[in-house]
Amino acid sequence: MSLQCGIVGLPNVGKSTIFNAITRAGAQSANYPFCTIEPNVGRVDVPDTRLTRLEAIVKPKNTVPASMEFVDIAGLVEGASKGEGLGNQFLSHIRETQAIAHIVRCFEDENIIHVRGKVSPADDIRIINLELILADLDSLEKQIQKIEKKAKSGDKVEKAKFELAVKVREHLNSEKPLRTLVLTADEQEIAKGFSLITGRPMLYVTNVDEAAAGSGNEHTKLVEKIAAEEGAPVVRLCGRTEEEIAALSGDEQAEYLKSIGLEESGLARMIRASYALLNLLTYFTAGEVEVRAWTVTKGSTAPEAAGVIHSDIQRGFIRAEVMDCEDIFRLGNMQAVRDAGKMRLEGKDYIVKDGDVCYFRFNV
Repeated sequence: MSLQCGIVGLPNVGKSTIFNAITRAGAQSANYPFCTIEPNVGRVDVPDTRLTRLEAIVKPKNTVPASMEFVDIAGLVEGASKGEGLGNQFLSHIRETQAIAHIVRCFEDENIIHVRGKVSPADDIRIINLELILADLDSLEKQIQKIEKKAKSGDKVEKAKFELAVKVREHLNSEKPLRTLVLTADEQEIAKGFSLITGRPMLYVTNVDEAAAGSGNEHTKLVEKIAAEEGAPVVRLCGRTEEEIAALSGDEQAEYLKSIGLEESGLARMIRASYALLNLLTYFTAGEVEVRAWTVTKGSTAPEAAGVIHSDIQRGFIRAEVMDCEDIFRLGNMQAVRDAGKMRLEGKDYIVKDGDVCYFRFNV
């Protein structure tokens, strides 16, 4: 699965610094707006200690973690929806992502200019949300004109689509993103067809100085309040510190984190939160050749999960041999799980759970 989370924010909030730390892809970072002209894309591993524990037990020749992509998109400014700054490029790039990580500046530094002259997280959030809403309104208005003509012909599907489009337009006109509009399951399916940016789930990432990395500050409290009203998650981190951590080896990272009173890096939490934001889960396959983490959407059936490996396995699916990874950890190995009668045979209707270790049997 090609899973992408777009990193957005006003210029000079620390997007590229954080992107560098996440991917080590070397995105250019400088103290002026529009440093990132083209979107930088970096693939990152999803942190998961269960994979490491399975690797230690199975001792495979190869281990492959789950991964997702982060896209560092050019800074947005007020008026982007009308083409100001790099607005048109920004909007085209962000439409291709499935989720949004909004970097919000929550640190004071007179050496790093702020495009509006002062650090104000609430204003920054308002600007970006409003620009995305305006862009969605422009897109939706064009769609409504086409849908309305078909709806007037008496087509029930198009009529339902038109009624929902008008409902969404009213919500956007109240300066609220689509993701905050309560929709039925059927409406959600129809809304996906509108391809609106504000319908994507959003994660707020507060970029703080090192002193506020642990407990936050007044700026982060304000962001957390705004996010809570939207039902959005928040991750707090210090971009500069994360960049330093990313340059260290695994053991050095653990030692450094311990020295500053953290159990894990903010980036690990950001990656995992972005993964969860996309409503994903991880299942594993494990054997002598390879232990691997696979990504599927929550609610996927066993054949659908098998299809992530190869379409032939989904097409010829017979059954799945399933273990809970926690049983493997508790009993010491996979054979012990079988001997204890903890391995299950599951059919086509089985809903794969996070942490399942699966072996799929199929007809070629």
